[in-house]
Amino acid sequence: MIDWNQIDSVFLDMDGTLLDLHFDNHFWLSHVPMRYAEKQGLSHEASQDALNPRYQNVVGTMNWYCVDYWSRELQLDIARLKEEVAHLIAVHPHVEDFLQALRRANKRVVLVTNAHHKSLALKMQRTRLASYFDAVICAHDLGIPKEHADFWEKLQTLEQFHPAATLLVDDSLPVLRSAQAYGIAHLLAVYCPDTRLPEKDVGEFAAIRDFRDIQL
Repeated sequence: MIDWNQIDSVFLDMDGTLLDLHFDNHFWLSHVPMRYAEKQGLSHEASQDALNPRYQNVVGTMNWYCVDYWSRELQLDIARLKEEVAHLIAVHPHVEDFLQALRRANKRVVLVTNAHHKSLALKMQRTRLASYFDAVICAHDLGIPKEHADFWEKLQTLEQFHPAATLLVDDSLPVLRSAQAYGIAHLLAVYCPDTRLPEKDVGEFAAIRDFRDIQL
């Protein structure tokens, strides 16, 4: 699936790629509606009905990923609420073996995430994965999400890379398509971002079920 002789840089997404997306899905679809219902005096169903359009209005923008934005919008301490369910943060199987193999092979390993700094800090604290990365790039530092066509050119200002010699693994099809448009040559999707849900449609992209599929 991957000719590792052609790869210098490995860009890895966090949520859904290295980490089980179940945490995020549970948080936004169950935990936040529960806490919002308590605050507003709503039923759980009414809370979900109120929140879903607000979610949809900002999908694919930096606000969607911004802890501070949602704290202001919902008048909830989103960072604290994430800590309430932090026990659900989980690393996908075989991730650490893969990261160790990348280091042994002297590949440049970069975490490239849309996650807000507060979410990133919590997840790195819980998973202890930070030491595996040569660099950690948060889209908030660039002011533009990975889905945006200009993201990858802006990324070059923080992390120089050769698109022809770069592998990106990401569970988001819009992100993979923006990377493809920029010229990143090696792209992989993820069949099971959330281990509690069925395999997803990966569109036109090759995909992995877990990192054993591309183990060095």
